[in-house]
This record gives sequence, structure tokens and C-alpha cells, in this order.
Amino acid sequence: MNQAAPAPRENQGDPVVRIDARLKVTGQAGYPADIVTANVAYGALATSSIARGKVSELHTKDARAVPGVLDIVTYGDMDKADTPKFANTGASSIGPLHDKTVFHDGQIIALVVAETFEAAEEAAMLIRADYENEQPSASFDSKGVKMEPAAGKSPMFKEDAKAGDFNAAWADATVKIDEKYSTPTQHHNPIELFSTTAIWQGDQLTIHEPSQNVTGWKVELARQLKLDPANVRIVSPYIGGAFGSKGPMTARTAIVAVAARRIGRPVRCVVNRMQAFGTQTYRAETRHRIRMGAGKDGRITAFGHEGWEVTSRPDPYVVGGTSATARMYNYGSVLTHVSLVHADRNTPGYMRSPPETPYVYALENAMDEMAVALGMDPVAFRRINEPEKEPIGGKPFSSRSLIKCYDQASEAFGWSKRDPRVGSMRDGDWLVGMGCATAIYPTAAAPCAARVRFTADGEVRVQCGSHEIGTGVRTVAGQMAAERLGVGMDKVSVEMGDSALPPAPVSGGSISTASVCSAVMKACDAIREKLFAAAAGRGAPLAGSGNAKLDLKDEKVVTETGKSAKLADVFKAMQVGALEEYAEFAPKGSSPEALSKLYAGQPEFHGGEGDKDSVKYAFGAEFVEVRINSYTREIRVPRIVGAFAAGRIMNTRTARSQLMGGMIWGIGQALQEATEIDQRHARYVNRDLQDYLVPVNADIKQVDVILVPETDHQVNPAGVKGLGELGNVGTAAAVASAVYHATGKRIRDLPIRIDDLIG
Repeated sequence: MNQAAPAPRENQGDPVVRIDARLKVTGQAGYPADIVTANVAYGALATSSIARGKVSELHTKDARAVPGVLDIVTYGDMDKADTPKFANTGASSIGPLHDKTVFHDGQIIALVVAETFEAAEEAAMLIRADYENEQPSASFDSKGVKMEPAAGKSPMFKEDAKAGDFNAAWADATVKIDEKYSTPTQHHNPIELFSTTAIWQGDQLTIHEPSQNVTGWKVELARQLKLDPANVRIVSPYIGGAFGSKGPMTARTAIVAVAARRIGRPVRCVVNRMQAFGTQTYRAETRHRIRMGAGKDGRITAFGHEGWEVTSRPDPYVVGGTSATARMYNYGSVLTHVSLVHADRNTPGYMRSPPETPYVYALENAMDEMAVALGMDPVAFRRINEPEKEPIGGKPFSSRSLIKCYDQASEAFGWSKRDPRVGSMRDGDWLVGMGCATAIYPTAAAPCAARVRFTADGEVRVQCGSHEIGTGVRTVAGQMAAERLGVGMDKVSVEMGDSALPPAPVSGGSISTASVCSAVMKACDAIREKLFAAAAGRGAPLAGSGNAKLDLKDEKVVTETGKSAKLADVFKAMQVGALEEYAEFAPKGSSPEALSKLYAGQPEFHGGEGDKDSVKYAFGAEFVEVRINSYTREIRVPRIVGAFAAGRIMNTRTARSQLMGGMIWGIGQALQEATEIDQRHARYVNRDLQDYLVPVNADIKQVDVILVPETDHQVNPAGVKGLGELGNVGTAAAVASAVYHATGKRIRDLPIRIDDLIG
């Protein structure tokens, strides 16, 4: 009996408690650096104290004399390994021990291995280097930086978005703004420190390391060490915070693996927080110029967005957020350009909503400024410029519920009570400001594989090489299996975070739920087909059901007429105790090589503005209230409301958690978060959580998340739009707008600090 599987549910998913919740709150969840490993030795990094130059001589005698030191891996010891490769799986092309050239401060110059962590740390601090020191270029305005167009220079950025005749429209515009904005360097600072544990068993190498891309890492590490990928295994069952920092592999992994092989025992290296600033990626600092022209009716006729980004000397890492900003509103004409500024810094990388957070900050600030220039309400200004189609290619949106988000969020926030006059709202000594901004994130999916096993007693096991980075993907994958196979969540177990499992794409770009759930659904539907054929066959429990629609519910096969057969009886008729299916999902528009690329660790992303048929985005509207003390200029954010439309919501509990966390992080980006740089020496200054400021519970009182119902059958079989990176996109701009409303001061450079408001 061959029936098409019914479409997935369109309603919002149940707020199921996370599968791993109890393990995490009781401390039983095993993070990579917690894995008990017999006879483990400990590694500690020694890093450079200059940002540009060359190591002329490395002094390791004192370090080797420390009791317990087993080995020191340094220059010459990595010659048999290939250098890292700049790509999605590799953070940088810099091979720190392949070349004595120093490209940035904090670059690895040695790995000490010792019997104890304390001995390794002591020895690493005793390593001294003689340098041929050169004057480094720290940032945008430093002497010696190299600037070049991003388009054509980086595989990450194809072309600058353009539409219409911007110059003519700009010249004819009645109302214009031409302003500059900037965002600082920011570091991820997850609570879980970065670590690598390498274990060799003959030619088999197992790496325990927090990773957002176990399949990609397996292939890339095998390439660097010249191994068969079948002999490499990456294990990362849980991640204690990542936000993009644990997506690309760093050079450290191969160095630790080489050290373990040299001494013939496992080696564990946990990178201290200070060193992580130089050995991991970060959000690139950006500058923006936005020109916007409009008519007196408020309709935008010209939009120009230029961006400049700092990257490392050798690598063309691109943020490239103009792809999103150019498609946000009905502009009339568009002109964008992105430039890279190569400086003596480590290579940047992905950080939650990598392009959108800095670029949309500039755009949404400009939208608020234009609304003020026009004398229009900021929400009304956005409403009048709502597009029917995206302005670059004229493609329709697969779904676009932005106005619904503004309607619901503004009502919940009480926007109608806002007095638009600057500085007009007060509460005692506190100036009250209200601001709003749009959130946008491209909806994408990637090829993914999953294995599902279903037993006669209703037990379900889901296996997928995806990653639990805190978003709850384990739980939503289990929910999809439970829904399709008609069992309770108590019957479902989910295995993830291991390159030995069916391959999955990197857990980034808000693609995990869509990709994993689509693969799980496909495997479950194959099981359904076999069960239905057996249940309705000759002599089977539901024989004679004909073309009646069958479904799985409460561990039974049921017909639309109310007949049912116990699952155990159907399996008995099949003379099997379990069914197992391995399914491979490839998004619509995938190339013929898409699945082979998945197994090679380089999966294709499909969605956003890149698809032929439509533009696929998730949207949101965020409203913020700020209070600024009229005497001290102390800034407080007592409440924030966000409404978001992201297709089918698999789990309202985990979705709210992600969106809430994103908005709180956005407050930190607006008011606190910045990596300070010594411009003379290109060194990071505030390399700890004492000086690198992030929000805490006391920084926000009320966070309201509204999930706007939305159905979108074009995005993927599961109907899911990613939302893990959506929540923090608009927050900083909303805060900046609220600060202006309260004080009349337009702060365009993040973060907004007290000293910006004095005077």
C-alpha cells in the first residue's frame, strides 16, 4: 500500500522539556574536556607576544627542565602535516608551527605536554622567543593596512548587490541622510573553554573537542594529518556555548594530535580564556556608510550601503551583510559595496548572525534617522516601505510576515503610548526612550542524513551527526520522530555529536532544525510506508482497508474510519522485531553532487536570497524601552518585546529560549560588548570576563517573546525557518533608537557608553 506521507503539522510544536535537561542540570552531561581518559597527559599553549614579525629563536631549555614535562611541540615538528586551509571547516590558513612568521598577537608558538596541567602551564610560561619585530597594523586607520574589494577576492562573497540607477535616484531625492556607523570587534567568550583531547589507538585517531561540525572536522583533520578520514573520529556530545566559535577548526587540533602520537598517550589541551582571544575567531569590526533618499510621502527611492571590515593579513574572511540589507525594504534603487581591510590580526569568523548583526544595525539606525527626518512614526515608515518583492532580483518572498510582527509587538509593547517628541517622556530622574527595529535572517537548509530505528514495542532511536550546541536540536529531532511514528517522547532516544553517525552539516546559519528534522522525517516516512503496507496486506490486522488513509497514533496503525491495529501485531505480521531506515535529505535546488559534498564535509547551503524561485527569510520586530538617569547618564533596559515569524515552530519552549537569549545578547552588543585593542601593538587588552562585559540577569527585567504563526511550504519539507540567530539582529539598533528618543543624542558607534551621553 503506497501512500504519500501526510504533510507535517503546521501548528506550533509542543513545549517539550529538553531530552538532555536533567543531564545538564545534574552535571551528568559529558562535555569534551570532561571525558575520562586513562593515562592522559596535559597540554598548554605558548603564544607570541608580538603581532607582526618573525621568531628568530625559541628558548625552551627552562621549560624542558620543569619536572613532569614530557614534550614540547614547536617549529619543525609539524612539517609532515599539511597547513590549515581557509574554508568553512578551517578558521584560517595560518599554520602557526609551519612557519616562523608571526601574523597576529597570541599566535601559537609551542605546545608543552606534561604529566600535570600545572606543570604544563608553568613550562609554557617559561618559553621565551626572540623576534624580528615589525610595526603591526591594528585596525582601519593604521598605517600599512591593505584594502581591497570583497567581491571576487573571497569565495565567501560573490558580488555587490545593485538595482536600478542609484545615482540618479539619490540626486532626485527630496529627503536625504548620509551617515556613518561602526561596530567593534567582539569575542564569543562561551563559558565552556576551548579544548582538544587526542587519543590514538594504532592508526585510529579520536578527538574529543567542542565542535559545531564533526563531519567537516573529520575530513579536514584527516587532510592535515594525511590520514584516511575513516581513521578519524570527532566526538562532541554537548557544547557549553559556541555561537559560531566552534564551527571552524583551528590549527590547535592537529598540533595536539601530533603531540599525542609523539608521546604515545592521550593529550588534553584546555585553552585558557586569555589565549582564546588570539587562537580562536571573533566578530570582525565593521564600518558603514549609508545613504538613503526618500520622497516627502516617505517612500524610499535610493539606498546605498558601503561596508568596511577588518580581517587578517592572509585570509579574505568576509562578513558581507549587504546581501540582507539590500533586500529588506522597497528601496527603488540599491547600490552596495563591501571592502576588506587586511591588518595584523587573527582571522575573524562566524559569530551569531554573522553578517546581519553589524550590517542591520547600520541599516535600522538609518531607518530611524530617516523616519525622524521625514517626521514619520518609525513603524509607519517601515510599513509604507514594505515590499511586494525583493528589490534586487524581483523574486517573491516565500513568506514575509514582518508587518504582522510589527502589529503584534507594538501592541504588546504599548507603542501607541509613546510621545514622539525627543526627551518628552520621564519617570522621576529617569529619561524614558522607546525604539524599534527589524530583525531578519536568511532561511536555509543543507543536505543531512539520519538513521531511525523503530521497534515492535514502540521504542525509537534517532542517530544523526548534528550537534547539541544549546539550541535543543536533540529534542526537536526527537519530537519529529515521535510525531511521525505516533509514540510519546518517553519512547525516543537521540544520539548526536559524533562523526561516526550519519553526517550532518555544520550547526550554524540557523539550519540545524530544518536540515535535521527534514532528514529524520524522511527516514520516519520510509518506516511508515513499510508499516502501512504490512498492516493493510492480505491476512494482516487491517486487511481490506483499501485506500483508506492510514496513520500512526498511540503506538497503533489507525485508519480514518477508526479501525486500528497494535504496533506489535503489525511487526509480528512482518516477522521482524524492528525497522531501520537511513535517509538522506537534500534541499530543493541541490546540485547532483550535494550528498557527496555532505560526506566530504563541505555541504551546500540552500535558501536565503540564493534560490531561484523565491527569497527565503525569517523576520521579526523588536521594541525596546531604555531609561537614562538625567544626572548620571546611567543606561538601563527594563523591558524588551520581540515578535518573530519563523515558519513552523517545532518546540515553543526551545524557540522562546533562543529568541530571548538573542535579544538579551543584543542588549549587551548595544551597551557593553567590545574587545579593546591596543592600536600601537595590535593586541587585545580586555581578555577576560572581568573586563569584557556581557549582560547578566540584573541588566534586564522583562523579556517578552511573541511567536507569530506562519506557514511556509517552500522552505523545506519540515516547513521550518531557523530562528537561533534571528533574535539578536535588531536589538542593538532598537536600543540606539530608544537612546535617541530619550536624549536627542544619536550614537552611531557601538557600544553606547555613559561617556557618549555626557555633555
